[in-house]
Amino acid sequence: MMGVMADPLVAKAGGKAATADFSAWMSAEQRRIFLLCNRFLQDRDDADSATQDVFLKAYQALQKDQEIEEPGKWLTRIAVNTCLDRLRSRKWQFWRKRPAAEDEAKILEFARGSGLSAEASVYGTQVGARLQQALGRLSARQRAVFTLRHFEDLSLEEIAVTLNLDIGTVKAHMFRAVSKLREELRDLYEGRRREK
Repeated sequence: MMGVMADPLVAKAGGKAATADFSAWMSAEQRRIFLLCNRFLQDRDDADSATQDVFLKAYQALQKDQEIEEPGKWLTRIAVNTCLDRLRSRKWQFWRKRPAAEDEAKILEFARGSGLSAEASVYGTQVGARLQQALGRLSARQRAVFTLRHFEDLSLEEIAVTLNLDIGTVKAHMFRAVSKLREELRDLYEGRRREK
């Protein structure tokens, strides 16, 4: 859904039309930006707060009479930088705790209702939790590159522009991220291969 607006986003001198346009655009982009922030920060409350910060920064930037050629990419860049700032400003927890018992029960019940076997549901839950833990152990840049590539489906060139990095640096971060994730999750896919 990146780039919901086809036309450039132009700040209009403080009228109701500008506010209405921004509100409509924000509504169209809010879910995508929240999911992006949640993947980076791995905390719904923090992601919600970061999403609000992203739109506040975007609104303030537009008040300076700027024209934004690619609003979706511009907003993604603001979101990535906001998340990276948050990650740098706090001590990041490397080990995430299990979900609360009632949340885990809801997840398992939902998975059971989707037609999956109990074993597949449990395995899917374990893989998801392990992936989140493994993502939490990556450096902020590695997590940014991996998230933008595999969850936002950006090309390496787009990631380089978004993060203001050389393409070689992006490739190096991607290689390290994938290598670390493979190592972290090796027991899951090797054990699964042996069962088949």
